[in-house]
Amino acid sequence: MAPMQLPVMPPVKPMLAKSVPTIPTGELSYEPKWDGFRSIIFRDGDEVEIGSRNERPLTRYFPEIVEAVKANVPARCVLDGEVVVVVGDRLEFEVLQQRIHPAASRITMLSEKTPASFVAFDLLALGDEDFTARPFAERRAALESALAHAQPPIHLTPATRDPELARDWFEQFEGAGLDGVVAKPLSGTYQPDKRTMFKIKHQRTADCVVAGYRLHKGTDDAIGSLLLGLYNDQDELVSVGVIGAFPLARRKELFAELQPLVTTFDDHPWAWARQQEGGRTPRNSEFSRWNNGKDLSFTPLRPDLVVEVRYEHMEGVRFRHTAQFNRWRLDRDPRSCTYEQLDEPVGYDLADILALKA
Repeated sequence: MAPMQLPVMPPVKPMLAKSVPTIPTGELSYEPKWDGFRSIIFRDGDEVEIGSRNERPLTRYFPEIVEAVKANVPARCVLDGEVVVVVGDRLEFEVLQQRIHPAASRITMLSEKTPASFVAFDLLALGDEDFTARPFAERRAALESALAHAQPPIHLTPATRDPELARDWFEQFEGAGLDGVVAKPLSGTYQPDKRTMFKIKHQRTADCVVAGYRLHKGTDDAIGSLLLGLYNDQDELVSVGVIGAFPLARRKELFAELQPLVTTFDDHPWAWARQQEGGRTPRNSEFSRWNNGKDLSFTPLRPDLVVEVRYEHMEGVRFRHTAQFNRWRLDRDPRSCTYEQLDEPVGYDLADILALKA
């Protein structure tokens, strides 16, 4: 097979977005924010490569995407988009993560059981032409033309220039597992690894029980992260995530402040961990998603302290991303920190989003 020869060659770092609190207005194009693996796909005839945000190829993990690209996109092109997995009528990031596996047999099995899709939202090259220096309005028009006849699992993301419609999308689409809305300057060129777009993500607050802590790396007197819990319908304290973005001086203060709450696993809601005291983590997070082998041991605390945190949305029983500290809630009874306080987005069928022609 001849080596790939495209006007834009891998690896390419994708263009990024900076967070803003509200949907901006102006000469902008708005899109749903997909919750998957950001990927740049390179196709030169029968040769296809799926690049990731960290520039490591994802090609071997998604053989069904490779075949779909060959069947649905122009013979020579470079597309920016998101690899996602749809289960029922919504995106499932946790299922998507299972695809990153060393065993080829498991990859093959999962590609058939929970096949992935690719949602394209930018065009970097077509034929012999490099589109990265062209304004987004031109790139979007060329992308629409290039994928005019594409069939699932290759999709073109909906887009609109109407900020009111974008606000509707922001409110409605979360029920299908989407992250929020992205706004792109119509005149903007494609700038790899630069935050030239805008993202508006869902953010909520929840009161959580502080059930333990981990030490800051390389210290023995500073907090690295606080382990958070919520009570379920069976009155069990469930691990929901962590907070950990504190200045170093505050980390040391927290360590001192929390020492009176330190307990043993015998007197802790996560008492099952006493068999390997200091070497286990709540059972819903026995491995780190992105750091295999990372030390996740923790020190148990009496579940007496309540903290209000900011979060975007849930993934199963846990926060999808690391939560952010908001304030202490010394007025709250820890037993009142239940799942019932959490907002539930209204359900929305993902197929309806993919069928939009806005």
